[in-house]
Amino acid sequence: MKHVIMDAYSKLSRDYEKNVDTESGYNAYYERPAMLKQLPEDMSGLAALDAGCAAGWYTEQLFHRGAQVTAIDLSPEMIEATRRRVGEKANLLAHDLNDPLPFADESFHLIISSLTLHYIENLARPLHEFHRVLRPGGQLLFSVHHPFMDFTLFQRPDYFTHEWLIDNWIKKEAGEVEVAIFRRPLHDIINQTTAAFTLDRIIEPQAVPAFLEKLPDSRKSYDHLMTHPHFLIVHAHKSQSPTQERNR
Repeated sequence: MKHVIMDAYSKLSRDYEKNVDTESGYNAYYERPAMLKQLPEDMSGLAALDAGCAAGWYTEQLFHRGAQVTAIDLSPEMIEATRRRVGEKANLLAHDLNDPLPFADESFHLIISSLTLHYIENLARPLHEFHRVLRPGGQLLFSVHHPFMDFTLFQRPDYFTHEWLIDNWIKKEAGEVEVAIFRRPLHDIINQTTAAFTLDRIIEPQAVPAFLEKLPDSRKSYDHLMTHPHFLIVHAHKSQSPTQERNR
């Protein structure tokens, strides 16, 4: 499925660069506000990894908060879109999260991964690498499709099945794009996360009021997000040494 995913996001790079920040309520006024609430306002002196940076919105937010940012994405086109957004303010690299990360052990204080890990079948691979490159006490914050959303939207017969799904998106710049998504049940997401990390919280966000203020014609989507889970956010951390944990 790698070629399907890379082809999709190569096509989608212009939409993410030009339209998502203001025209996608699901990103701009639903997922992003909930994610940002989990981050410290002052990140001065912190090394952060944006894993699956797309067109660099989170990359920009992280360096505005003072972090030293590295951003990676499978799509070279997305990396170039991020470069146009942030210039030389972040270290940018095209990289597949199915492969080992090209960073030394304990390189980062924080890893953020927005709506990326549902494109990976073997979730243990990136989680293992995230654990390796995080410092003790370092934070992992990621969002994925909510398993209940994929199960109901695609009308699947078995919630517990692990499977690839194909969705067709219609976008302003790219037109029709075929997108491959890997579906897994909630317990698998949580269990694989806690096999490597200590879980701090899970978040099932709701849309913020700005959704309707900015997109007044999207009442149906707003009402749906206020009553149905669409994305899932997981906040965890890498345990410190036993002595450090006792002193937290």
